[in-house]
Amino acid sequence: MSLIWALIPLFVMIACMIVTVVILKQGPHIPLIIGTSVAALVAWKHGFKWNDIEEMMYKGIKLALPAVVIIILVGLTIGAWIGGGVVATMIYYGLKIITPALFLVTICIICGVVSLAIGSSWSTMGTIGVAGMGIGLSMGIPAPIIAGAVISGAYFGDKMSPLSDTTNLAAGLTDTDLFVHIRHMFYTTIPGLLIALTVYGILGLQYRNSNIDQESIQQTIFMLEKSFVISPWLLLIPVAVIVLVATKVPAIPALVVGIILGSLAQVFVQGGSLSEAIGALQSGFVIDTGNAMVDDLFNRGGLDSMMYTVSMTLVAMTFGGILEYSGMLQSIMNQILKAAKTAGSLIVSTLIACFATNASCSEQYISIVVPARMFATAYTKMGLKSKNLSRALEDGGTLTSVFVPWNTCGVFILGTLGVGTFEYAPYAVLNLVVPIISVIYALTGFTIQKLSAAEIVEIQNRKAIEA
Repeated sequence: MSLIWALIPLFVMIACMIVTVVILKQGPHIPLIIGTSVAALVAWKHGFKWNDIEEMMYKGIKLALPAVVIIILVGLTIGAWIGGGVVATMIYYGLKIITPALFLVTICIICGVVSLAIGSSWSTMGTIGVAGMGIGLSMGIPAPIIAGAVISGAYFGDKMSPLSDTTNLAAGLTDTDLFVHIRHMFYTTIPGLLIALTVYGILGLQYRNSNIDQESIQQTIFMLEKSFVISPWLLLIPVAVIVLVATKVPAIPALVVGIILGSLAQVFVQGGSLSEAIGALQSGFVIDTGNAMVDDLFNRGGLDSMMYTVSMTLVAMTFGGILEYSGMLQSIMNQILKAAKTAGSLIVSTLIACFATNASCSEQYISIVVPARMFATAYTKMGLKSKNLSRALEDGGTLTSVFVPWNTCGVFILGTLGVGTFEYAPYAVLNLVVPIISVIYALTGFTIQKLSAAEIVEIQNRKAIEA
């Protein structure tokens, strides 16, 4: 398929997205449906039958099903943990212990440690991140800045964790040893984290105790004590989930255990009824304290709250499925590869392709899968070790997914943290800085490792045997 035809659905979708999301302030679903329709027409014009096009959409949706399950479980977890008093307890002790000046640094580190332990940025943002939003807002810190710190920490841990699905995906697709891949990411990710923590430290200075409405904080603490049973024992619930995942229990059963424990806490610790516990799982926790900020924070969660994100994911993947399986994405990638004449330009092209896939296919998994397929042979021909490709996939794919409002990651963050992409984007420092560092390394050759002659021969022999 020619490049012009391949770009038509993208241009139509992006134009509709700008009008709908930016100008009309509506959701991204309809522009994606329009883009899917145009992509289907382009595929049909190039000889694909409707049954083929349907199968492309189903394949795209199938890729997103693991993410859909996690989205649903995170909604249930938020409802159960709020109803069980877990989130209230975390906020309560956070307000007691964490000083406003150090809050942004602290919440970034905490999210990083938790995400590193469980391997999931989404689970971290949906639990620790929600509590962090409550603590920070109580201290008078703007929501976009808090969200940025939460996102930076969560994605640092997700990117560097051997339990992370995206980390394993990038390593597996490029035939790179998992821990070799993680060690190679240290060069870009650790400097990015240090820069992020420095920025959050500077930003936090303007929210010192002298600038905070202590009366508001005390009022929030009072409302928490009045509305929930606060107990340090409730913190064992998130600890249990972290321990389960850290001991290599899969994320889904670990989250289910957290949901069950949260619901039991709502009934037996908070004194709620079984009906209320089930209601919190289905439609979210409901409370009326008379305090607007507390009510806004705790009236959330549940299966229903995630349906916007689920529908967004399914619609986005029908669009991405047609682009990939009809060959449109292949056509675009081929043009990018033609421009890559040096090792540096090849890596930069990979980073750009990953972000472009995030924007066009709306899913971070595809932003790793498709470029990995397209660029693997080019890296070998250029004499580059596979870990260069695996790192570029994460730097350009995993981290930039949060900057696309219609990407499943951007939609998930809006649903859980309540902050839109354009609001938190300037403050998601790690996600902004690491791709830039990666570009600098590519252009200077720093940390870019090449294959030896023996390694090139070994790879060629293996491919010949496989063929």
